[in-house]
Amino acid sequence: MSSSQVITCKGVVCWGAEEEWKVEEIQVDPPKGSEVRMKMLFASVCHTDVICSRGFPFPVYPRVLGHEGVGIVESVGEEVKEWKKGDVVIPLFLGECGECENCNSEKTNLCLRHPLSFSGVLPDGTSRMSIRGQTLYHLLSCSTWSEYTVCDANYVVKVDPGVALPHASFLSCGFSTGFGAAWMDSKVESGSSVAVIGLGAVGLGAIEGARVQGASTIIGVDKNRMKKDKGEAFGMTHFINPDDHESSDNADSKSISQMVKDLTGGVGVDYCFECTGVTDLIDQALEATKMGKGKAVVVGEGLNPFVRISFLNLIMGRTLKGTIFGGLKSKTHLPLLLHKSKTKEIRLDELLTHEMKLEDVPKAPEILKQSNCVKILIKI
Repeated sequence: MSSSQVITCKGVVCWGAEEEWKVEEIQVDPPKGSEVRMKMLFASVCHTDVICSRGFPFPVYPRVLGHEGVGIVESVGEEVKEWKKGDVVIPLFLGECGECENCNSEKTNLCLRHPLSFSGVLPDGTSRMSIRGQTLYHLLSCSTWSEYTVCDANYVVKVDPGVALPHASFLSCGFSTGFGAAWMDSKVESGSSVAVIGLGAVGLGAIEGARVQGASTIIGVDKNRMKKDKGEAFGMTHFINPDDHESSDNADSKSISQMVKDLTGGVGVDYCFECTGVTDLIDQALEATKMGKGKAVVVGEGLNPFVRISFLNLIMGRTLKGTIFGGLKSKTHLPLLLHKSKTKEIRLDELLTHEMKLEDVPKAPEILKQSNCVKILIKI
């Protein structure tokens, strides 16, 4: 069912890297041939939203923010057969054709036919959003912080009605990215040792993924003492607060990698997941892994485009890699996580710490700084 009507609604707009987010009245066009227009029900806030609003990886403005969320199909383009009005769906930033070289590979989730896009437009090169006649750019082809949004149908996944909708929103990026990094991307082995740097939603997802995989040692690293209880709820066995190991003059302060080694008999861990996006910590993550076989995975994103890595850490046989969406394929793996949520195999209730309405989203950056904040749910 296609709709020819332009919808006027509210959306959160970022006008520039240094600009505060604003709730604006925007226009959302009808879906074209292979597209779906959704009425958003819930969304959530991810660190990626903040850094994208600051220009990562390219400064595209003005844009409608948000890339986590769940909604209901309002209308579809004439070429869409898989979705219909009323379907509950998640708009995603990765597609999966199931036929290209990458989709047929177990090594990557980056579909060649429906790729990750940072351009701010849909696959046909145009936007479906505007404000006072000016083009608004999409965020990662999603733009979920809007009462309505349009997405290519190949970037949409259906949600089982039995899944709690707030949980579906949390699984649309952050938590799934961490969980997938341990579960699918690295395939952490039973009995192995794991360290996770940064215990936000992504890091907690990595802890949960390592627990589900049977890791025997799971070390969480965070400067926020309140994250200790959260980490333990998801399966963390040891907690490191780097601030507890700093000396007043920094002369005898231990590095994070040394703290991890101190907990593992001096050898380091099998896997280390860097979830903060702080570039200096990537080399620390690598050094925290075992010589000859350790693997560090970059999961978090940051504004600094370049990273300094020790040659010695690499040539001593350690592996460094990055991951998008934790290696999860949108149509193959995300439904499995949604099912795990439905059956309580993965525990998402501990993530929710704050709720807000769409009109309050400009306050989110300050709330994210609060020590007790893990995940903000947006009720649309």
